[in-house]
Amino acid sequence: MADAIKVLIVDDHQVVRRGLRTFLEVQDDIEVVGEAADGAEGVDRAEELRPDVILMDVKMPGMDGVDALRRLRELDNPARVLIVTSFTEQRTVVPALRAGAAGYVYKDVDPDALAGAIRSVHAGHILLQPEVADALLSQEEANSGPGRAGSLTDREREVLGLIADGRSNREIARALVLSEKTVKTHVSNILMKLDLSDRTQAALWAVRHGVTG
Repeated sequence: MADAIKVLIVDDHQVVRRGLRTFLEVQDDIEVVGEAADGAEGVDRAEELRPDVILMDVKMPGMDGVDALRRLRELDNPARVLIVTSFTEQRTVVPALRAGAAGYVYKDVDPDALAGAIRSVHAGHILLQPEVADALLSQEEANSGPGRAGSLTDREREVLGLIADGRSNREIARALVLSEKTVKTHVSNILMKLDLSDRTQAALWAVRHGVTG
C-alpha cells in the first residue's frame, strides 16, 4: 500500500472512529494510519504521521476541530482536512472551511461516498455544498469583483491558480521553482489585494473568476 492515501481520523467518539475505520479498511487505495480523540491529539498525530488526508470532527472537548485546523495551518502541515460532522448549520461548517478545511461530509455518509470524498480532496478539490459556497463567497462578492484581478502580478496569478488546484505552499514552491518563503509572500499579497481572509476564499474566488493553474 505504498501509494495508498494515508488517512488520520480525529473524533472524540470511539464508535465513530471505529465505524469510519471499518468503512475505509476495505478500500485498496486508502490506509488508516492513526486515530485521535480530540483536536490537540489530532495535531500531534498529524505532525507525527504526516497523513495525506485528515477526517476531522468539528465539536470536540478541549481543542475543537476549528482550532485544530488553525494550528495545522500555522505548522504548515500539508494534510488536506475533510470535516466529518453531524451538524448541518452553516454557522458550524463555515468557520471550519474558513480555517482551511478542504470540504465536509456528514457522519451518515455512504461508505463509497466517503471514500470518493477522500480521493477528491486528496486530488486537490474543494468539497462544498452550494449553499455553503454561497455563504463563503458572500463577503468576497461584496468586496472583491473580477476587476481586482488586474492588481495581481503574473506570478501572483500563477500562485493563485495553484491555490485553486489545492496545492500547499511547499508544492507551489516546487512547481514554480521558488522558495517557500517567497510563496508565502505571494499568498499574503494575493489575500491583501483581493481583500480575502484565507486560502479557501482565494480558491473559491479563483474558480469563480476563471483563474486556474
